[in-house]
Amino acid sequence: MAKKAKGKRPIYFDDPQTDKLLTIILALAGEVSVLHERLDTLERLAEAKGLVNLEEIETYEPDERVAQEREQWRQAYLERVLRVVREELETLNG
Repeated sequence: MAKKAKGKRPIYFDDPQTDKLLTIILALAGEVSVLHERLDTLERLAEAKGLVNLEEIETYEPDERVAQEREQWRQAYLERVLRVVREELETLNG
């Protein structure tokens, strides 16, 4: 479970919607950065050990089970990225 920051959210722009958008973009940037480094590491290790080559990775097609697992991950990921929007909706809806 993701931890929530304590205290008020910092304000950078006059428009609070712009601040929320910035928060979403920075969350995405952080996720993509970590993902890129981990994927790069795995691909380099796999290729160095002769386990798989990059062409096999590019042409891989997941089966139904893998597709479902990826969809579950995608939903959790979007929940994390759009957390700030969900929190505001919860606040507005009481």
